[in-house]
Amino acid sequence: FAMLSGRNLRVYWRDPEFRMFIGVQLTLVLICTLVLWFHNVYESGWQTLNQAFFQVVSMAPPAGFTTDSIARWPLFLPVLLLCSAFIGGCAGSTGGGLKVIRILLLCKQGNRELKRLVHPNAVYTIKLGNRALPERILEAVWGFFSAYALVFLISMLAIIATGVDDFSAFAAVAATLNNLGPGLGVVADNFTSMNDVAKWILISTMLFGRLEVFTLLVLFTPTFWRE
Repeated sequence: FAMLSGRNLRVYWRDPEFRMFIGVQLTLVLICTLVLWFHNVYESGWQTLNQAFFQVVSMAPPAGFTTDSIARWPLFLPVLLLCSAFIGGCAGSTGGGLKVIRILLLCKQGNRELKRLVHPNAVYTIKLGNRALPERILEAVWGFFSAYALVFLISMLAIIATGVDDFSAFAAVAATLNNLGPGLGVVADNFTSMNDVAKWILISTMLFGRLEVFTLLVLFTPTFWRE
């Protein structure tokens, strides 16, 4: 809306979240293209770039589409793309993951803590663009990150307890929590090989990811039901 009303594309580039999102996407495309080209996975350079671009755009801000099985790629790339799904899309999008804006704020806060180690008495304000952010927002980001990590860890351990190997458990939980779709290991193509208990766990994990954790967690708090 801001772009259409002002008729200026620069409004996009002034958004730090958009800049980080584009930077992450282009970096992943470059890495995937170079690794695929080095290993001669595809016949031509254009096909290599095309596959790398599509898979990155589909998996990094999780959309779930594939044009080729990434299981045939060098293992480094599928794992990289699976991990990039944790970053996810931009705020307000239907993509899964932690969201780019939260990752950006976590990085900014980490940078601030490093500066405080050097200058303990200095006062540093975290800004997003030209706007200073209140500490309450940063606390909410850390709270969401902690809950997200806890759900991921518990789900992964529960899947392993059902007899699934650890790599496939990691891939399955990452795919469902981030609403990604494609996985690795025994879930590289589909989830039919998973046992029934594991499937129920993954269904719950997918709900946590789609509802962004807190929306579902609040239903299990006594305070919610008392009020």
